[in-house]
Amino acid sequence: MARRPALSIDNLIELGPEKLARLVLDEAERDAGFKRQVSAALAAKSGPEAIAKLIDRRLAGLDRARSFIEWERTRAFRDDLQSLVDTIGSELAQASAQLAMDRLLRFVATHERVFDRVDDSSGYVQDVYYQAITEMGALAEQLGPAEAAQLPDRIMAALGETSHGYLRDLAEAVIPHLPEDVLAQWDRDLVGAIEQREEKEASRSSSGWHYSMTSQWRDIRKMIARQCGDLDLLIALESRKPVHMQDNLGLAEALLDAGRATEALDWVRKPGRRAWVASSGDDDADLSPDRVSLEARILEVLGEKDAAQALRWTCFSQTLSADILREHLKALPDFADIEELDRAFAVALEHPCKQAALRFLLGWPRLDLAARLITDHHDQWDGRDYHILPQAAAALEHEYPLAATILYRALLDSILARAKSKAYPHGVKYLRQLDMLAKVADIASDRLDTMPDHADYAAALRKSHARKSGFWRQVDPDAMTDDAEPGMSLRGRRPNWVVE
Repeated sequence: MARRPALSIDNLIELGPEKLARLVLDEAERDAGFKRQVSAALAAKSGPEAIAKLIDRRLAGLDRARSFIEWERTRAFRDDLQSLVDTIGSELAQASAQLAMDRLLRFVATHERVFDRVDDSSGYVQDVYYQAITEMGALAEQLGPAEAAQLPDRIMAALGETSHGYLRDLAEAVIPHLPEDVLAQWDRDLVGAIEQREEKEASRSSSGWHYSMTSQWRDIRKMIARQCGDLDLLIALESRKPVHMQDNLGLAEALLDAGRATEALDWVRKPGRRAWVASSGDDDADLSPDRVSLEARILEVLGEKDAAQALRWTCFSQTLSADILREHLKALPDFADIEELDRAFAVALEHPCKQAALRFLLGWPRLDLAARLITDHHDQWDGRDYHILPQAAAALEHEYPLAATILYRALLDSILARAKSKAYPHGVKYLRQLDMLAKVADIASDRLDTMPDHADYAAALRKSHARKSGFWRQVDPDAMTDDAEPGMSLRGRRPNWVVE
Protein backbone atom coordinates (compact mmCIF):
# COMPACT_ATOMS: atom_id res chain seq x y z
CA MET A 1 0.00 0.00 0.00
CA ALA A 2 1.39 3.40 -0.98
CA ARG A 3 2.38 5.69 1.88
CA ARG A 4 0.36 8.83 2.45
CA PRO A 5 2.47 11.85 1.38
CA ALA A 6 3.49 14.02 4.31
CA LEU A 7 2.37 17.64 4.42
CA SER A 8 5.40 19.88 4.02
CA ILE A 9 6.34 23.15 2.33
CA ASP A 10 8.19 21.34 -0.43
CA ASN A 11 5.35 18.91 -1.14
CA LEU A 12 2.80 21.71 -1.25
CA ILE A 13 4.95 23.78 -3.61
CA GLU A 14 4.95 20.84 -5.99
CA LEU A 15 1.18 21.14 -6.30
CA GLY A 16 1.60 24.38 -8.19
CA PRO A 17 0.09 27.83 -7.57
CA GLU A 18 -3.22 27.18 -9.33
CA LYS A 19 -3.98 24.02 -7.35
CA LEU A 20 -2.99 25.67 -4.06
CA ALA A 21 -5.09 28.75 -4.84
CA ARG A 22 -8.13 26.52 -5.45
CA LEU A 23 -7.58 24.68 -2.14
CA VAL A 24 -7.21 27.98 -0.25
CA LEU A 25 -10.35 29.40 -1.85
CA ASP A 26 -12.39 26.29 -1.02
CA GLU A 27 -11.23 26.32 2.60
CA ALA A 28 -11.93 30.04 2.89
CA GLU A 29 -15.54 29.39 1.86
CA ARG A 30 -15.88 26.83 4.65
CA ASP A 31 -13.98 28.62 7.45
CA ALA A 32 -14.76 32.28 8.16
CA GLY A 33 -11.68 32.70 10.38
CA PHE A 34 -9.40 31.31 7.68
CA LYS A 35 -11.08 33.58 5.15
CA ARG A 36 -10.20 36.62 7.26
CA GLN A 37 -6.57 35.50 7.48
CA VAL A 38 -6.42 35.09 3.71
CA SER A 39 -7.95 38.54 3.26
CA ALA A 40 -5.32 40.01 5.57
CA ALA A 41 -2.56 38.28 3.63
CA LEU A 42 -3.90 39.78 0.39
CA ALA A 43 -4.17 43.20 2.02
CA ALA A 44 -0.50 42.95 3.01
CA LYS A 45 0.38 43.48 -0.63
CA SER A 46 -0.84 47.07 -0.21
CA GLY A 47 1.20 47.72 2.93
CA PRO A 48 0.72 47.48 6.72
CA GLU A 49 -1.96 50.21 6.79
CA ALA A 50 -4.24 48.04 4.66
CA ILE A 51 -3.88 45.10 7.07
CA ALA A 52 -4.43 47.41 10.04
CA LYS A 53 -7.63 48.71 8.47
CA LEU A 54 -9.08 45.19 8.21
CA ILE A 55 -8.09 44.44 11.79
CA ASP A 56 -9.55 47.72 13.02
CA ARG A 57 -12.95 46.75 11.64
CA ARG A 58 -12.92 43.50 13.59
CA LEU A 59 -11.73 45.21 16.77
CA ALA A 60 -14.45 47.84 16.43
CA GLY A 61 -17.07 45.13 16.04
CA LEU A 62 -15.71 43.30 19.07
CA ASP A 63 -15.80 46.53 21.07
CA ARG A 64 -19.39 47.34 20.10
CA ALA A 65 -20.90 43.89 20.61
CA ARG A 66 -23.05 43.41 23.70
CA SER A 67 -25.07 40.22 23.05
CA PHE A 68 -24.39 37.17 25.21
CA ILE A 69 -22.57 34.25 23.54
CA GLU A 70 -24.54 31.04 24.06
CA TRP A 71 -22.53 28.02 25.17
CA GLU A 72 -22.87 26.19 21.85
CA ARG A 73 -21.25 29.18 20.08
CA THR A 74 -18.40 29.63 22.57
CA ARG A 75 -15.91 27.51 20.63
CA ALA A 76 -16.62 29.32 17.35
CA PHE A 77 -16.30 32.67 19.15
CA ARG A 78 -12.98 31.60 20.66
CA ASP A 79 -11.74 30.48 17.23
CA ASP A 80 -12.68 33.87 15.80
CA LEU A 81 -10.68 35.66 18.51
CA GLN A 82 -7.79 33.28 17.88
CA SER A 83 -7.88 34.07 14.18
CA LEU A 84 -7.78 37.80 14.97
CA VAL A 85 -4.72 37.45 17.23
CA ASP A 86 -2.98 35.18 14.72
CA THR A 87 -3.54 37.74 11.96
CA ILE A 88 -2.07 40.54 14.07
CA GLY A 89 0.85 38.42 15.22
CA SER A 90 1.74 37.09 11.78
CA GLU A 91 0.68 39.39 8.95
CA LEU A 92 0.68 42.78 10.68
CA ALA A 93 3.66 42.18 12.98
CA GLN A 94 5.87 41.28 10.03
CA ALA A 95 4.96 44.54 8.33
CA SER A 96 4.98 46.89 11.34
CA ALA A 97 5.74 46.02 14.97
CA GLN A 98 4.30 49.36 16.12
CA LEU A 99 0.94 48.87 14.40
CA ALA A 100 0.75 45.28 15.62
CA MET A 101 1.50 46.36 19.20
CA ASP A 102 -1.27 48.96 19.07
CA ARG A 103 -3.83 46.43 17.79
CA LEU A 104 -2.85 43.78 20.31
CA LEU A 105 -3.21 46.33 23.10
CA ARG A 106 -6.67 47.29 21.81
CA PHE A 107 -7.58 43.61 21.72
CA VAL A 108 -6.41 42.93 25.30
CA ALA A 109 -8.37 45.99 26.46
CA THR A 110 -11.62 44.32 25.31
CA HIS A 111 -11.31 41.53 27.87
CA GLU A 112 -13.76 42.88 30.45
CA ARG A 113 -16.55 43.39 27.91
CA VAL A 114 -15.87 40.00 26.33
CA PHE A 115 -15.95 38.14 29.65
CA ASP A 116 -19.28 39.80 30.43
CA ARG A 117 -20.66 38.20 27.25
CA VAL A 118 -19.36 34.64 27.49
CA ASP A 119 -19.13 31.85 30.04
CA ASP A 120 -15.42 31.02 29.95
CA SER A 121 -15.29 28.53 32.81
CA SER A 122 -13.04 26.34 30.64
CA GLY A 123 -10.51 29.16 30.23
CA TYR A 124 -10.29 28.80 26.43
CA VAL A 125 -11.11 32.44 25.72
CA GLN A 126 -8.73 33.62 28.42
CA ASP A 127 -5.95 31.60 26.77
CA VAL A 128 -6.31 33.74 23.63
CA TYR A 129 -5.79 36.91 25.68
CA TYR A 130 -2.69 35.44 27.30
CA GLN A 131 -1.36 34.59 23.85
CA ALA A 132 -1.86 38.22 22.81
CA ILE A 133 0.04 39.37 25.91
CA THR A 134 2.90 36.98 25.15
CA GLU A 135 3.14 38.30 21.59
CA MET A 136 3.21 41.88 22.89
CA GLY A 137 6.21 40.98 25.01
CA ALA A 138 8.05 39.70 21.94
CA LEU A 139 7.09 42.76 19.88
CA ALA A 140 8.25 45.19 22.58
CA GLU A 141 11.83 44.20 21.79
CA GLN A 142 11.37 45.36 18.19
CA LEU A 143 10.14 48.87 19.02
CA GLY A 144 12.28 51.90 18.32
CA PRO A 145 13.35 54.25 21.14
CA ALA A 146 10.51 56.73 20.58
CA GLU A 147 7.88 53.99 20.32
CA ALA A 148 9.21 52.21 23.44
CA ALA A 149 9.07 55.46 25.43
CA GLN A 150 5.36 55.83 24.63
CA LEU A 151 4.42 52.24 25.45
CA PRO A 152 3.95 52.59 29.26
CA ASP A 153 1.55 55.51 28.81
CA ARG A 154 -0.47 53.58 26.24
CA ILE A 155 -0.61 50.51 28.49
CA MET A 156 -1.79 52.55 31.48
CA ALA A 157 -4.39 54.37 29.38
CA ALA A 158 -5.79 51.10 28.06
CA LEU A 159 -5.55 48.86 31.15
CA GLY A 160 -4.67 51.11 34.09
CA GLU A 161 -8.15 50.81 35.64
CA THR A 162 -9.00 47.18 34.86
CA SER A 163 -9.28 44.90 37.86
CA HIS A 164 -9.04 41.58 36.01
CA GLY A 165 -5.25 41.45 36.31
CA TYR A 166 -4.11 41.75 32.71
CA LEU A 167 -2.33 45.01 33.51
CA ARG A 168 0.08 43.13 35.75
CA ASP A 169 0.50 40.31 33.22
CA LEU A 170 1.21 42.70 30.36
CA ALA A 171 3.69 44.73 32.39
CA GLU A 172 5.54 41.53 33.27
CA ALA A 173 5.74 40.65 29.55
CA VAL A 174 7.08 43.98 28.28
CA ILE A 175 9.26 45.28 31.13
CA PRO A 176 12.27 43.03 30.31
CA HIS A 177 12.39 44.55 26.80
CA LEU A 178 12.19 48.26 27.68
CA PRO A 179 15.20 50.58 28.21
CA GLU A 180 16.07 51.54 31.77
CA ASP A 181 15.30 55.22 31.23
CA VAL A 182 11.79 54.29 30.04
CA LEU A 183 11.32 52.07 33.07
CA ALA A 184 12.56 54.82 35.39
CA GLN A 185 10.00 57.27 33.95
CA TRP A 186 7.24 54.65 34.26
CA ASP A 187 8.16 54.17 37.92
CA ARG A 188 8.02 57.94 38.58
CA ASP A 189 4.61 58.14 36.91
CA LEU A 190 3.36 55.26 39.06
CA VAL A 191 4.59 56.95 42.24
CA GLY A 192 2.55 60.04 41.39
CA ALA A 193 -0.51 58.00 40.40
CA ILE A 194 -0.40 55.97 43.62
CA GLU A 195 -0.12 59.08 45.79
CA GLN A 196 -3.07 60.74 44.06
CA ARG A 197 -5.21 57.62 44.27
CA GLU A 198 -4.43 57.06 47.96
CA GLU A 199 -5.39 60.67 48.77
CA LYS A 200 -8.65 60.23 46.91
CA GLU A 201 -9.42 56.88 48.56
CA ALA A 202 -8.57 58.21 52.01
CA SER A 203 -11.52 60.60 51.77
CA ARG A 204 -13.94 57.72 51.27
CA SER A 205 -16.00 56.28 54.07
CA SER A 206 -14.12 53.54 55.91
CA SER A 207 -17.19 51.28 55.98
CA GLY A 208 -17.30 48.50 53.39
CA TRP A 209 -14.64 47.04 51.16
CA HIS A 210 -13.39 48.39 47.86
CA TYR A 211 -10.73 47.27 45.41
CA SER A 212 -7.82 49.62 44.77
CA MET A 213 -5.76 49.59 41.59
CA THR A 214 -2.76 50.69 43.63
CA SER A 215 -1.98 47.05 44.41
CA GLN A 216 -1.40 46.30 40.73
CA TRP A 217 0.53 49.54 40.26
CA ARG A 218 2.84 48.65 43.16
CA ASP A 219 3.40 45.22 41.62
CA ILE A 220 4.55 46.94 38.44
CA ARG A 221 6.95 49.06 40.49
CA LYS A 222 8.37 45.84 41.97
CA MET A 223 8.87 44.39 38.49
CA ILE A 224 10.67 47.55 37.40
CA ALA A 225 12.87 47.51 40.51
CA ARG A 226 13.78 43.88 39.95
CA GLN A 227 14.53 44.48 36.26
CA CYS A 228 16.76 47.46 37.08
CA GLY A 229 18.46 45.66 39.95
CA ASP A 230 17.25 48.17 42.53
CA LEU A 231 16.95 45.79 45.48
CA ASP A 232 16.65 48.56 48.05
CA LEU A 233 13.51 49.81 46.32
CA LEU A 234 12.27 46.23 46.07
CA ILE A 235 12.76 45.77 49.83
CA ALA A 236 10.97 49.05 50.57
CA LEU A 237 8.00 48.08 48.41
CA GLU A 238 7.77 44.60 49.89
CA SER A 239 8.01 45.90 53.46
CA ARG A 240 4.94 48.09 52.93
CA LYS A 241 2.72 45.08 52.20
CA PRO A 242 0.89 43.16 54.93
CA VAL A 243 3.09 40.42 56.39
CA HIS A 244 0.97 37.58 55.03
CA MET A 245 1.22 38.99 51.49
CA GLN A 246 4.97 39.62 51.34
CA ASP A 247 6.87 37.64 48.73
CA ASN A 248 9.71 36.73 51.06
CA LEU A 249 11.06 33.90 48.94
CA GLY A 250 11.23 35.96 45.77
CA LEU A 251 13.01 38.79 47.56
CA ALA A 252 15.38 36.43 49.38
CA GLU A 253 16.36 34.77 46.11
CA ALA A 254 16.99 38.15 44.48
CA LEU A 255 19.21 39.15 47.42
CA LEU A 256 21.09 35.85 47.23
CA ASP A 257 21.72 36.31 43.52
CA ALA A 258 23.04 39.81 44.26
CA GLY A 259 25.53 38.45 46.81
CA ARG A 260 23.63 39.78 49.84
CA ALA A 261 23.26 36.40 51.56
CA THR A 262 22.93 37.71 55.13
CA GLU A 263 19.94 39.87 54.19
CA ALA A 264 18.56 36.99 52.13
CA LEU A 265 18.65 34.75 55.22
CA ASP A 266 16.68 37.33 57.24
CA TRP A 267 14.00 37.55 54.57
CA VAL A 268 13.67 33.81 53.94
CA ARG A 269 13.04 33.27 57.65
CA LYS A 270 10.38 35.96 57.93
CA PRO A 271 6.73 34.84 58.07
CA GLY A 272 5.12 35.54 54.72
CA ARG A 273 3.35 33.52 52.06
CA ARG A 274 3.54 30.05 53.58
CA ALA A 275 2.55 27.05 51.50
CA TRP A 276 2.87 24.45 54.26
CA VAL A 277 3.29 24.50 58.02
CA ALA A 278 4.80 21.62 59.96
CA SER A 279 2.23 19.21 61.35
CA SER A 280 4.01 19.25 64.73
CA GLY A 281 1.84 22.18 65.76
CA ASP A 282 4.71 24.70 65.69
CA ASP A 283 3.20 27.58 63.76
CA ASP A 284 6.64 29.15 63.38
CA ALA A 285 8.10 26.10 61.63
CA ASP A 286 7.57 26.74 57.95
CA LEU A 287 8.94 23.61 56.30
CA SER A 288 7.58 24.12 52.82
CA PRO A 289 10.14 22.47 50.50
CA ASP A 290 10.60 25.61 48.36
CA ARG A 291 11.42 27.74 51.36
CA VAL A 292 13.70 25.12 52.94
CA SER A 293 15.57 24.60 49.67
CA LEU A 294 16.27 28.33 49.40
CA GLU A 295 17.27 28.72 53.05
CA ALA A 296 19.66 25.76 52.77
CA ARG A 297 21.32 27.30 49.72
CA ILE A 298 21.74 30.58 51.60
CA LEU A 299 23.25 28.78 54.60
CA GLU A 300 25.75 27.03 52.34
CA VAL A 301 26.83 30.36 50.86
CA LEU A 302 27.33 31.64 54.41
CA GLY A 303 29.52 28.61 55.20
CA GLU A 304 26.97 26.84 57.40
CA LYS A 305 26.80 23.55 55.51
CA ASP A 306 25.94 21.41 58.56
CA ALA A 307 23.00 23.66 59.38
CA ALA A 308 21.84 23.46 55.76
CA GLN A 309 21.94 19.66 55.81
CA ALA A 310 20.17 19.47 59.16
CA LEU A 311 17.41 21.73 57.83
CA ARG A 312 17.00 19.61 54.69
CA TRP A 313 16.76 16.41 56.74
CA THR A 314 14.20 17.93 59.11
CA CYS A 315 12.11 19.03 56.13
CA PHE A 316 12.31 15.63 54.48
CA SER A 317 11.43 13.81 57.70
CA GLN A 318 8.18 15.74 57.93
CA THR A 319 7.21 16.34 54.29
CA LEU A 320 8.85 13.37 52.51
CA SER A 321 9.81 15.75 49.72
CA ALA A 322 11.81 13.84 47.11
CA ASP A 323 13.37 17.07 45.82
CA ILE A 324 14.68 17.99 49.27
CA LEU A 325 16.06 14.49 49.75
CA ARG A 326 17.92 14.69 46.45
CA GLU A 327 19.46 18.01 47.50
CA HIS A 328 20.45 16.46 50.82
CA LEU A 329 22.07 13.42 49.18
CA LYS A 330 23.86 15.55 46.59
CA ALA A 331 25.59 17.55 49.32
CA LEU A 332 26.96 14.41 51.06
CA PRO A 333 30.49 13.05 50.56
CA ASP A 334 31.00 10.25 48.03
CA PHE A 335 29.45 6.89 49.00
CA ALA A 336 27.79 8.37 52.11
CA ASP A 337 24.53 8.75 50.22
CA ILE A 338 23.81 5.00 50.16
CA GLU A 339 23.51 4.68 53.92
CA GLU A 340 21.61 7.96 54.14
CA LEU A 341 19.14 6.80 51.50
CA ASP A 342 18.39 3.65 53.50
CA ARG A 343 17.77 5.88 56.49
CA ALA A 344 15.38 7.98 54.41
CA PHE A 345 13.42 4.91 53.32
CA ALA A 346 13.12 3.82 56.95
CA VAL A 347 11.71 7.25 57.83
CA ALA A 348 9.19 6.97 55.00
CA LEU A 349 7.98 3.55 56.14
CA GLU A 350 7.34 4.90 59.65
CA HIS A 351 5.87 8.24 58.57
CA PRO A 352 2.48 8.98 60.19
CA CYS A 353 0.94 10.05 56.87
CA LYS A 354 0.76 6.81 54.91
CA GLN A 355 -0.53 8.51 51.75
CA ALA A 356 2.53 10.80 51.71
CA ALA A 357 4.81 7.81 52.27
CA LEU A 358 3.16 5.87 49.47
CA ARG A 359 3.45 8.82 47.09
CA PHE A 360 7.15 9.19 47.92
CA LEU A 361 8.00 5.50 47.52
CA LEU A 362 6.12 5.23 44.23
CA GLY A 363 7.75 8.35 42.85
CA TRP A 364 11.34 7.53 43.85
CA PRO A 365 10.62 4.66 42.81
CA ARG A 366 10.87 1.82 45.34
CA LEU A 367 7.90 -0.35 44.47
CA ASP A 368 9.05 -3.12 46.84
CA LEU A 369 8.92 -0.75 49.79
CA ALA A 370 5.61 0.72 48.59
CA ALA A 371 4.16 -2.82 48.57
CA ARG A 372 5.58 -3.45 52.03
CA LEU A 373 4.01 -0.23 53.31
CA ILE A 374 0.62 -1.28 51.95
CA THR A 375 0.70 -4.81 53.37
CA ASP A 376 2.05 -3.71 56.77
CA HIS A 377 -0.83 -1.25 57.08
CA HIS A 378 -3.44 -3.18 55.11
CA ASP A 379 -6.35 -1.94 57.21
CA GLN A 380 -5.47 1.78 57.05
CA TRP A 381 -6.17 2.58 53.40
CA ASP A 382 -9.19 4.74 52.67
CA GLY A 383 -10.85 4.15 49.30
CA ARG A 384 -11.83 7.82 49.20
CA ASP A 385 -8.19 8.62 48.38
CA TYR A 386 -8.93 7.95 44.72
CA HIS A 387 -6.37 10.59 43.70
CA ILE A 388 -3.54 8.14 44.50
CA LEU A 389 -4.76 4.61 45.24
CA PRO A 390 -5.87 3.57 41.71
CA GLN A 391 -2.54 4.70 40.21
CA ALA A 392 -0.64 2.94 43.00
CA ALA A 393 -2.56 -0.30 42.51
CA ALA A 394 -2.00 -0.22 38.75
CA ALA A 395 1.75 0.32 39.26
CA LEU A 396 2.01 -2.62 41.69
CA GLU A 397 -0.34 -5.22 40.27
CA HIS A 398 2.22 -7.03 38.07
CA GLU A 399 5.05 -7.47 40.60
CA TYR A 400 3.17 -7.10 43.88
CA PRO A 401 -0.37 -8.43 43.35
CA LEU A 402 -1.17 -8.69 47.07
CA ALA A 403 -0.52 -4.99 47.64
CA ALA A 404 -2.56 -4.12 44.56
CA THR A 405 -5.37 -6.36 45.84
CA ILE A 406 -5.45 -4.52 49.17
CA LEU A 407 -5.83 -1.17 47.41
CA TYR A 408 -8.43 -2.35 44.91
CA ARG A 409 -10.48 -3.82 47.76
CA ALA A 410 -10.27 -0.53 49.69
CA LEU A 411 -11.45 1.38 46.63
CA LEU A 412 -14.31 -1.01 45.88
CA ASP A 413 -15.44 -1.22 49.53
CA SER A 414 -15.59 2.57 49.73
CA ILE A 415 -17.69 2.91 46.59
CA LEU A 416 -20.23 0.31 47.68
CA ALA A 417 -20.33 1.38 51.34
CA ARG A 418 -21.21 4.93 50.29
CA ALA A 419 -23.51 3.77 47.45
CA LYS A 420 -21.70 6.07 45.00
CA SER A 421 -23.66 5.12 41.91
CA LYS A 422 -21.69 7.46 39.66
CA ALA A 423 -18.53 5.56 40.64
CA TYR A 424 -20.01 2.11 39.96
CA PRO A 425 -18.19 1.79 36.59
CA HIS A 426 -14.91 2.26 38.47
CA GLY A 427 -16.02 -0.27 41.06
CA VAL A 428 -16.76 -2.81 38.32
CA LYS A 429 -13.26 -2.26 36.92
CA TYR A 430 -11.72 -2.78 40.37
CA LEU A 431 -13.69 -6.01 40.87
CA ARG A 432 -12.48 -7.35 37.54
CA GLN A 433 -8.90 -6.48 38.46
CA LEU A 434 -9.40 -8.40 41.71
CA ASP A 435 -10.68 -11.40 39.73
CA MET A 436 -7.57 -11.27 37.58
CA LEU A 437 -5.18 -10.98 40.55
CA ALA A 438 -6.88 -13.61 42.68
CA LYS A 439 -4.78 -16.62 41.64
CA VAL A 440 -1.47 -15.04 42.58
CA ALA A 441 -2.67 -12.84 45.46
CA ASP A 442 -4.33 -15.73 47.29
CA ILE A 443 -1.08 -17.71 47.42
CA ALA A 444 1.22 -14.77 48.19
CA SER A 445 3.71 -15.64 50.91
CA ASP A 446 3.12 -12.38 52.77
CA ARG A 447 -0.69 -12.64 52.83
CA LEU A 448 -2.07 -12.29 56.34
CA ASP A 449 -4.19 -15.08 57.83
CA THR A 450 -6.87 -12.54 58.69
CA MET A 451 -7.19 -11.47 55.06
CA PRO A 452 -9.91 -13.51 53.26
CA ASP A 453 -9.13 -15.06 49.90
CA HIS A 454 -10.84 -13.73 46.80
CA ALA A 455 -13.71 -16.23 46.77
CA ASP A 456 -14.66 -15.44 50.37
CA TYR A 457 -14.25 -11.72 49.79
CA ALA A 458 -16.45 -11.76 46.69
CA ALA A 459 -19.13 -13.83 48.47
CA ALA A 460 -19.16 -11.42 51.42
CA LEU A 461 -19.37 -8.51 49.01
CA ARG A 462 -22.46 -9.94 47.29
CA LYS A 463 -24.07 -10.64 50.63
CA SER A 464 -23.37 -7.23 52.15
CA HIS A 465 -24.41 -5.26 49.07
CA ALA A 466 -26.99 -7.55 47.52
CA ARG A 467 -29.53 -4.77 47.13
CA LYS A 468 -27.22 -2.52 45.08
CA SER A 469 -28.72 -3.79 41.83
CA GLY A 470 -27.30 -0.87 39.86
CA PHE A 471 -23.80 -2.11 40.59
CA TRP A 472 -24.41 -5.81 40.03
CA ARG A 473 -26.17 -5.18 36.72
CA GLN A 474 -22.97 -3.52 35.50
CA VAL A 475 -20.94 -6.50 36.75
CA ASP A 476 -23.25 -8.92 34.95
CA PRO A 477 -25.84 -7.17 32.73
CA ASP A 478 -27.85 -10.40 32.38
CA ALA A 479 -28.08 -11.10 36.10
CA MET A 480 -31.37 -10.72 38.02
CA THR A 481 -31.63 -9.92 41.70
CA ASP A 482 -32.78 -12.74 43.94
CA ASP A 483 -35.88 -10.86 45.08
CA ALA A 484 -37.10 -10.01 41.57
CA GLU A 485 -40.39 -11.70 40.74
CA PRO A 486 -40.91 -13.63 37.51
CA GLY A 487 -41.75 -11.41 34.56
CA MET A 488 -40.15 -8.33 36.15
CA SER A 489 -36.92 -6.84 34.85
CA LEU A 490 -35.26 -4.30 37.12
CA ARG A 491 -34.09 -1.28 35.17
CA GLY A 492 -33.12 1.82 37.04
CA ARG A 493 -35.30 2.63 40.03
CA ARG A 494 -38.65 1.49 38.59
CA PRO A 495 -39.73 -2.04 37.60
CA ASN A 496 -40.31 -2.47 33.90
CA TRP A 497 -43.19 -4.97 33.67
CA VAL A 498 -42.81 -7.28 30.73
CA VAL A 499 -46.07 -8.53 29.26
CA GLU A 500 -45.83 -12.25 28.43
